[in-house]
Amino acid sequence: MSAPGVDRPGPPRLGALEAQVMDVLWDHGDATVREVIERLPTDPAYTTIATVLTHLGRKRLVTVDRQGRSTRYAARVSRQEHDADLMGHVLEASRDRAASILHFVESMPDDDLDLLREYLARREPGRSP
Repeated sequence: MSAPGVDRPGPPRLGALEAQVMDVLWDHGDATVREVIERLPTDPAYTTIATVLTHLGRKRLVTVDRQGRSTRYAARVSRQEHDADLMGHVLEASRDRAASILHFVESMPDDDLDLLREYLARREPGRSP
């Protein structure tokens, strides 16, 4: 584990189109290039999406399953796992992890705080939510 504030490679960041492609895979499951294109809000070129999926594969965010002449792509991690990795990386890079966590919690809306309280109550042995 890295010392606080020390740079380490973090989870891959997503460009705008990469994020849209990942959203398609996260929302709809595995897909071919054509199926991804059909679900995007714009109509990008086939080669553009094929290239994006290749880049996402290099970033280890998608798996590639070649079946004869067809290739299907699937998200390697869930949206929640990716988001948690990003948040964890930000906390590791913080010079004051505790202050960052506390500031984040202070900025949370009441609904999120209630969710956090319920989760923590379930984690503590002998306590009920």
